[in-house]
Amino acid sequence: MAEARRQHAADTKRPRWRLNRADLAILLCGVLAFLSITFGAPLVNHPHSASAGGMLGSAVTGSAAGVIPPAAPVTPVVTETTAAAAAPADPPTSAAPGPALPEASEPRRIRYPSAGFDVPVHPLELDSAAQSSQTIVPPTTKDGYWLTPFGIPGKGSANTTYVIGHSWDGAEAPFNHLSSAAAVGDGFEVDTDTGTITYRVDNITTYVKSSLKDSPIWEIVPNRLVLISCYTEDPWGKNVVVTASPAVP
Repeated sequence: MAEARRQHAADTKRPRWRLNRADLAILLCGVLAFLSITFGAPLVNHPHSASAGGMLGSAVTGSAAGVIPPAAPVTPVVTETTAAAAAPADPPTSAAPGPALPEASEPRRIRYPSAGFDVPVHPLELDSAAQSSQTIVPPTTKDGYWLTPFGIPGKGSANTTYVIGHSWDGAEAPFNHLSSAAAVGDGFEVDTDTGTITYRVDNITTYVKSSLKDSPIWEIVPNRLVLISCYTEDPWGKNVVVTASPAVP
């Protein structure tokens, strides 16, 4: 009798895992939601030229489209040199005039026909979280996002214009084509509030995402335009960066 009571007490202490149909449905939905987020999420963040770190290729499935540089201003390093006596140098020649540009204003659309890339562009402010983490994640759409703290395209531009967007895993998206169809020498157009600017692709580079914030793309270059997304061949590990300048007629 005592042995039976001990056995009954032990049985009551054991948790009984019994799932009814409602519990199973909730569990299944949770698993499906996880799979959707993991395998169907955008990549935010090709190479036709040399990439950083000696890798060939060029801001994301679920990771940042780009990494912003430190907020501290870049201080140029000036090195004094002593020139040896020499014959007088030839007088400097005047630089060739650049292309005529409309007044600097917000970018509204980018049209890049040879890469199958045609997207509206929206302004993207960087909140305190993005600034403290130095990481940018644009909204989960297929559009482009202009980083407002930096440059604007057009006459009077004081810095580079940056436009970022998501590549997508398992879905057609314009920013996917930066990894597969963009090429050095391509031309594309940027519509702004004051006119249209034609750009020419200077280079296409891939960067390991953790190194993007320290790359030369953040140097101050007026009227340069930089497109950033995930590199579709390694969306978790690399960004593709397309750099372009106003085309000279």
